[in-house]
Amino acid sequence: MADFTFNIALGRSVELLHRVKTGDPAGSTLVIAALATAGLESDAVLRDKDTLADLVSGSTNEVPVGNGYARKTLVAADLNPIAPDDANDRTDLDIPDQTWTSVLAASGGWSKLVVCYKPAAGSTDAQIMPLTCHDFAITPDGTDIVAQIAVAGFFRATPV
Repeated sequence: MADFTFNIALGRSVELLHRVKTGDPAGSTLVIAALATAGLESDAVLRDKDTLADLVSGSTNEVPVGNGYARKTLVAADLNPIAPDDANDRTDLDIPDQTWTSVLAASGGWSKLVVCYKPAAGSTDAQIMPLTCHDFAITPDGTDIVAQIAVAGFFRATPV
């Protein structure tokens, strides 16, 4: 298993983060969701999912809410401005490290973190688009869980 970009988001991640950062549309956010270890489908199956609702259908499940876990929401103020790296012909997107406090073992094992785009405050899981998926294998034990998606950022756009 490895980190990947969902097929639906190929070529769109920079645009969608920019929309959240600029408030277009108002109420758009990024959402961080954790996928449970039990029943996790393969990366090849997951990458074809087009919505968060699709992602947690089948045997794949989100970590149950409670016991210290809840989805994280990132708004414009949480995000750095997008700055193309002209010297290296790329754009790296980063998000702040995420912390879940006192996550109990009852939440079960975690295997992946998914960064998603939520177009409006009232959007349902069927309207939330998964952007990237990151390996994050951890067994909660009642302590805090801190996730640094990647040192260089959660997504890198490069020319083809």
